[in-house]
Amino acid sequence: MRETISLDGTWRGAYGFVDPSDFSTFDDCLRAGMTEIPARVPGALETDLEAAGILPELYFGENILAVQDYETAAYCVSRSFRYERRAGFCDTLVFEGLDCFASVFIDGRRVGDFDNMLVPHRVPLTDLQDGEHELFVSFRPAVTEARKYEIAPSLFAQPYGYDALHVRKAPHMYGWDIMPRAVSCGVWRHVSIERVPVYHVKDVFAETLSVSQDGRRARVRLVWNTELGTADARHLTLHIEGRCGDSVFRLETALRHSGGMETLEVTDPMLWHPRGAGDPNLYQLTAELFLDGALVDTYETRVGIRTVKLERTSVTDEAGKGEFRFLINGRPVFVLGTNWVPVDAFHWRDEERLPAILPMLEDLGCNMVRCWGGNVYENDFFYDWCDAHGVMIWQDFSMACAVYPQDEDGDFARALREEVRAVVRRLRNHPALVLWAGDNECDCAYLWSGTGEDPNGNLPTRKIIPEVLRSLDRSRPYLPSSPYIDEEAFCTGKPTAEDHLWGPRDYFKGSYYRNSVCHFASETGYHGCPSPASLAKFIDGDHLWPPLGDRQWLVHAATMDGREDSPYGYRIRLMWDQVETLFGKGTEATENLENFALASQISQAEAMKYFIERFRLSKWRRTGIIWWNLIDGWPQISDAVTDYYLVKKLAYFYIRRSQKPLCLMFDEPRDGRLALYAVNDEPRERAFAYTVEDDAGQILLSGSEHIAADSSRPIASMPAGEEKRFFLIRWKDEETGEEGLNHYFSHCVEIDFAYYKHLLAILEADR
Repeated sequence: MRETISLDGTWRGAYGFVDPSDFSTFDDCLRAGMTEIPARVPGALETDLEAAGILPELYFGENILAVQDYETAAYCVSRSFRYERRAGFCDTLVFEGLDCFASVFIDGRRVGDFDNMLVPHRVPLTDLQDGEHELFVSFRPAVTEARKYEIAPSLFAQPYGYDALHVRKAPHMYGWDIMPRAVSCGVWRHVSIERVPVYHVKDVFAETLSVSQDGRRARVRLVWNTELGTADARHLTLHIEGRCGDSVFRLETALRHSGGMETLEVTDPMLWHPRGAGDPNLYQLTAELFLDGALVDTYETRVGIRTVKLERTSVTDEAGKGEFRFLINGRPVFVLGTNWVPVDAFHWRDEERLPAILPMLEDLGCNMVRCWGGNVYENDFFYDWCDAHGVMIWQDFSMACAVYPQDEDGDFARALREEVRAVVRRLRNHPALVLWAGDNECDCAYLWSGTGEDPNGNLPTRKIIPEVLRSLDRSRPYLPSSPYIDEEAFCTGKPTAEDHLWGPRDYFKGSYYRNSVCHFASETGYHGCPSPASLAKFIDGDHLWPPLGDRQWLVHAATMDGREDSPYGYRIRLMWDQVETLFGKGTEATENLENFALASQISQAEAMKYFIERFRLSKWRRTGIIWWNLIDGWPQISDAVTDYYLVKKLAYFYIRRSQKPLCLMFDEPRDGRLALYAVNDEPRERAFAYTVEDDAGQILLSGSEHIAADSSRPIASMPAGEEKRFFLIRWKDEETGEEGLNHYFSHCVEIDFAYYKHLLAILEADR
């Protein structure tokens, strides 16, 4: 009954350095001297210019810098479409993404003005006549629109980010340490005409109020809204059914108003669980609207029955007097996850990249992704996939590393409030979404600004967002910032229970990482060079070696100008220093590109392994780690463990081993001994046999042990010694026969590169 008519495809495009404010048709663009090019929808100005041959291959060499020449260009796109109204239906023109300051016209008549890239925009087609029509969209450049707002003393931003503060776009687009500056504009998500019956269901929200301790009973509140127009509500009834296997809940109600709610008791519910804790059961929810007994509309979605709670304290200390842990259905869950950052600098390409990337989360054993606040809100495919695969979602709102406008009556506050409402309504039925977070590191930005101001007065995260959540979604916890510096943390200066572990980014087993006391790390990472084959796809052959000081390497470390003394220009030097820390200065590890790339990947792999295992073996003193990050959003040198071309770095495979539900791992030496730990993240006891051998195959430890459900404990130990040694750890589940493999390198600093390459051959043979 419902219908979606796509308007995607090739449109007419025109760009130029003009003011398009008075334009209402595509002919206006041409009369003003704008240059016509084909426009792809979904698409972006820069990639359309690339396709037309006006810009060179954007991801190669220094070419991405050229997009800055078009930051002040206007862009207009247009297409004709045929429209035929159907009796009994109402139609809406839906733009899933307009980037960003856009005016929309149909046949020269203005039908909407929009200023937010991050949410869909809707234009009712209430009086459009049958026939051919011109759809025309003009985009004013975001950087010039931002100049209409002054930078007040209360604001703060990263070096490239001041023109982002008043604009609702993905923050990374203005330049970040992991993304290039590509401010962009265009129709970046799908365009369609959405056709629904005149009387229809607008939405149904299934909110889990409680689940009994034994999981046999649940209380679910259904909240619905319908569009009834001027109809007499007494003639309409609503039937709602949720079905998951043999479990069914139903509601049939006569309408008294366009909206309503009712709480149902569900016996023996099929609960949604995160990966490793049970099945991610989903109910197919169907809402049918009847007028005088005749079906007029059907609305469908998927929902999950589960509860979520975040137990947290403001601060912690070396003794571990603090907490930060998630409970799903009353059971604590140890989090192993990754930060979800842009999968492409030009977001219209996100959708086509997701199917190849998301399965990596399952392969790596991740049970959470943190949707980082410098990004866009992902499309439905992402959230649906996480629901179906039991991957929890920590969702930042799209703000990062800045102090945003504080005027409650200003344009920013208005736009953010509307954005939060739209995002919450869109995403609140997804059971995978377990946390709303106000932003990324904006509380920290108050400290970076040097003013000494308390972040607890921050208008967006302390007032605007929580007010919307109190109204629209109280079913999951809210964290105002990450890390969250609440009143106690600000006044005492004590370390927060949840933290981002970056620090000096020196030796990964150095004092900063070794002595951190947080219970939960929601960011931490380490550099890893892409493979030489991947580097050759985006760096010219004459620039591939050596990397230090080279402009192309610096551009692909996200400098805006290819200079080492500009912001983020330190990152290539940092990666080089990390290699020299692990293998020593002047060694074969830095003789050529092949050695350096491998040495850097070894450095990253050992670092990520150490970070993850340090948190896992101290379970439940520590409760989770969300490392940085899974994949690059453009060809670059970064902390990602998979490069832009989907080529996995060595760290990917080390992480996959270290995140196995049952894993054996060594702690760092204590009192002259090395303790071997067993860690079990499954909700059942595991029995296993194990061996520890050296690089010559000599068995040093062996035995049979068991580990309780959801626990970690030492099972054996041996003398630590002072020499550098390699240990191979093997185990076999006595019930299933499943085998596992891990390794440990003692005193892993200034090691012999040739020796480590020999060890890699052993690990590869056993993989």
